[in-house]
Amino acid sequence: MTEQSPTIPTGIIEQNGQRYMADAQGRLTPVDLVKPQDQLMDEMVRKIVAYGQDLSDQISRFKEHCFEDVAGFLAVLEQEYGQTRGGKKGNLTLTSYDGCLKVTVQVADNIEFGPELQIAKELLDECLTEWSSDARPELQSIVKRAFNTDKPGQVNRSEIFMLLRLDIQDPRWQEAMKAIRDAMRVVGSKAYVRCHKRAAPDAAWEPIVIDLARV
Repeated sequence: MTEQSPTIPTGIIEQNGQRYMADAQGRLTPVDLVKPQDQLMDEMVRKIVAYGQDLSDQISRFKEHCFEDVAGFLAVLEQEYGQTRGGKKGNLTLTSYDGCLKVTVQVADNIEFGPELQIAKELLDECLTEWSSDARPELQSIVKRAFNTDKPGQVNRSEIFMLLRLDIQDPRWQEAMKAIRDAMRVVGSKAYVRCHKRAAPDAAWEPIVIDLARV
């Protein structure tokens, strides 16, 4: 079989000078009794997974090096000028001297919703019930999508945030929006690094994709 990554075993087990392969139940079968197509599929799967594991490890190291390099650069600026470079929550964009390469660091909050959200839903239901035919169908649809999901207790966050952007002056609606804001809990954050390139300073940016599903 093809040599695998150290993290992916070959699938061959040697005992008493004999070579075996283990099935999904852990039973050992002599290699000579395993169908050739099953051996071929096993080898192919292990080869692909080994490459995938190595690539995942490289991406992990790449991400770690990116943040280390950016942190080092910011430390130099702070030492040199007494201030750091960056926007809200640590977001910042760095570009090459010719303006054709860009590295963006973004910090996204992980938000959960507390029990106040149930109060918001009750207030919104009251509004929609009273407005009945006067309520725009799209508004009813947004509220329904915001709170109706496949998993009990879950909400559609993008629709919740869309509700907050609506300009409706009804006091109960405003109270519902306040309840939604009070329900929001920042339980952590995650940093992302994105790379872009372009052929010329006046050309459109093109993302350098590091996503298997989008390559």
